[in-house]
Parts: sequence; C-alpha cells; structure tokens
Amino acid sequence: MKYPLIVGLSIVFVDVVVWRAQIPPHDLVRLFIRLALFAVLSWVLFSSGMNPFGQAPYRDAAALHWLAQVLEIVWWLMAARLFTLSLDSLLLPRAWRKQRLFSDVFGAVVFLAAVVAALAFVLELPVRGLVATSGALAIVLGLAIQSTLSDVFAGIVLNATEPYTVGDWVVIDDVEGKVVEMNWRATHLLTGQGNTLIVPNAMTSKAKISNNSRPANVHGLSLVLEIDPEARPKTVIDALERALTGSNAILKTPAPYARMQRATLNSIHYEVVGFVDDMSKKRVTSNELFDLCYRHLAASGVSLRALGVPAPAIEAHDAKEALLKRVSLFESLSADEVSQLAKRLSRHEYPADQQILAPDTVPDSLAIIYAGVLSVTFRESSGVRELARIGPGEAFGEAGLLAGLPMHVSITALTPSVLFEIGKDDMTSFLKEHPEVAKQLCQLLAYRQDKIVKLTTALPAEQEQGHSLFEWLFGKVRNIHSLYDS
Repeated sequence: MKYPLIVGLSIVFVDVVVWRAQIPPHDLVRLFIRLALFAVLSWVLFSSGMNPFGQAPYRDAAALHWLAQVLEIVWWLMAARLFTLSLDSLLLPRAWRKQRLFSDVFGAVVFLAAVVAALAFVLELPVRGLVATSGALAIVLGLAIQSTLSDVFAGIVLNATEPYTVGDWVVIDDVEGKVVEMNWRATHLLTGQGNTLIVPNAMTSKAKISNNSRPANVHGLSLVLEIDPEARPKTVIDALERALTGSNAILKTPAPYARMQRATLNSIHYEVVGFVDDMSKKRVTSNELFDLCYRHLAASGVSLRALGVPAPAIEAHDAKEALLKRVSLFESLSADEVSQLAKRLSRHEYPADQQILAPDTVPDSLAIIYAGVLSVTFRESSGVRELARIGPGEAFGEAGLLAGLPMHVSITALTPSVLFEIGKDDMTSFLKEHPEVAKQLCQLLAYRQDKIVKLTTALPAEQEQGHSLFEWLFGKVRNIHSLYDS
C-alpha cells in the first residue's frame, strides 16, 4: 500500500471527528462506525509492516520511524477506548451504565494496561523496572489518597449490591433525596429543597439506607399525633380510621391503619400510616391526611395536644355554631348571625353505603358534614368516576338551595355519617332577616365558579344585558327566596 502513514493518520483523524462531533448522534451506531475504522486501521498497520507488537519500521528515516511509532501507540489507546465502550454499551446492565462508576474504574485499568503494553512492545522499554518503580510509587500515592481509594472501593461495593439506583428516592443517615448521579467518588442527591447533596461513597457504605422507591408502587407515609389522655382510645382510633378513608389518594392495599404508639406524662401518641403509589404524592397526601385527622377528631370531640404541654382549660362551645364557623361559606357571618343560623340546623344520620344525593337533582337543603366520610361520584360514558371524598366541616348543596341549580353528581356515605341540614324555608326566613348575607353568599358562589361548574349546571360565563355573574346569581337568589326591596 502506498503512503500507509497518511492513510493511518487519516483514519485516526476521522475517528477523532466522529468521537468529538458525535456523528451520528446514536451511541450504538457511532460505536460500530468507530469499530469499523479501527478494523481498517489495524489492516493498514499489519499489511504495511507496522506491527503494534513491535517497533515501527523506517529506522533509516528518523521522522517516518517516530511517526509510525506514534501511530502504533495510538492504535493501543484506540483499542483500550473501544474495548471499554463495547463492554459498556453491549454487556453491562443499563443501571450500571447510568451510574458510570464501573465503566470509569474499568476504563482506567484498561488504559493503564494499554500504556504499559505500548511502552513494552512499541518503545521496548524495560517494563519490569518500570513496574517495580511504579509499585513503590503506588504505595506512597495510595497512602496519600487513601480516603479517595476508600470511596472508590465503597462505590464498587454499592454498584455490585445495588441498594439504590439513579432515580430512586432514598434516605441516607436521615437525609432524604433523589439519586441523580453515582460516580467513583460519591452519590449525588437532589433534596426536597432543590439542593444537591454529595455523600461520599465511604460514608454511604457505612450508613443506614432507606430506599423509598422499592417496592416501586408502594410508598408509606406516617403521622404521629399527640392526643388528650382523657380521650377514649376507641373514639380516637375510629376517628383516625375515618380520616384514612377520607383520602382517595391512599391505597387500599397495603391496608392503612391507625394505632396507639406510646404514652407520655401529658398525652397519648397515636400513629396514622397510609400508602401511596407515587413518591410525588407523599407531601400533598400527608398534608391532606393531617387536615382530615384534625377535622375528624374535632367532630368526635377530641382535640390535639401541644407537644409536652398540659391541656388548656376547656371552654364550652355549641357544636352547631362551631361547625358553622368551620364552613367557608359562612366565614363572613358575625357571631350573632352564626348563632341564629345554628338554631335552624337539623340533625340527620346516614348509615354506610346510603345514597344521600342522587344525580341531576336540585338540593332543597344545605348539608354540612359533622362526622363521617362521603364519596362524590360522577357517571361518565366509561363508567362511574370518584371526584372527591368529603368530610367534617365541608358542605354541599349550596348552589341548589340558593340559586336552584341541579347537581350532576351522586353523593354516598362511605362510613356512618352525621349531617346538619338547613332547608329552603329556614334559609328563606334567615335571608329575609339578614338580606346582606344573601349578597355575601352570592359573592362567594361567584368566586367558587370553577368548582360549581364541575358539580352543577354550568353558570353563564357571558354577561347578560350588562349584568355580572354575581348580579345574575343574586337575581336567582332573590327570585327563589322572594327577597324583594321593601
């Protein structure tokens, strides 16, 4: 072959361009192209007498000789790099490829072996003396970087045992985060505050590791509540179990549970445990569950106890008034108005699985949940879909009672429930005595338009004859309850 050095160097140049420019973009296709280029380079070298296992020819021409030596050394380095890439892409598991630690360590060993081989075969240097010298140097270097070496070997153990992989949510020594990178030195965690925490592998290998991503679709959450020791345990447990039922984000399997955990001088600790199918739901569901626990405990006459603080003096409150104050619809009412409205409430009890409101009906009363859990469902072409679960302190039927709008949902008691209701006649009488309250309720209904549209007949989004949505609602309330200016 004419000009084998030019052909060989040209092949090396093309390989560098393919490597650096990442042409083509697909890793596996690019690897096969580079392997083909290496095969062609090997054929050029061996067919031209430039055997990488010996010194290069052209000894009578110093420039050509050293250029051929460089080409043979490059051949060894290309062989080492392509060998590690082939092992990484074709043989290693996907999880190992993401973590990179094994590839980096193995690549370093292969490159070291390639450099020693090039020195021995191409340059014909005394490798035994070099190895002996490098061994002593390695001892000194090892003592200097022993902490780094411990991280490397700990990383190898972590990769082999795989207590977690990239993408898992883990807790390492009480630090929780998502694994975003694993390398030869450390594990990188993305914490809930959006910060990157770097944990050295040596420290990780000695720490307690909790992998929240295994099993894949079950993630536990736990709340510990301090309750008044005078409260009957069965009352507390029943209320907490109703709170667990009130969240449709909590899985039925494994079954959630509530239990008494321990007793202290001033309180009893109760634990509520549930499970969700996605880590991203844990925070939202925990907050929702705490709110449900608070409301169901309050409905059962049980109050939370401040940590380590004796119970405050108990003040007597009317249960109906306390319930009305927890309803957002009546937040704007004064204490006297709340007291008058509370006298008009009637108590109703419903067993589990009883339908309280049928779809496409206009409620003739406003219902406020005092105790229990209700399921709100909507029938679609694909079947029945649960929209929400509602519990103590929540109300429904206000759009029907105030504006005569039908509700397209079905509401059923999931647990034995107690509701306080106010009928149309009582509401009409109350609004006639307090006409300003009608305006406040209509303002709130107009503000909650998005929720009303989902549960009832859509309200007119366009203004009619220059009237706003509030004015339209207020007109409906005046007509239904006969509120006319005197």
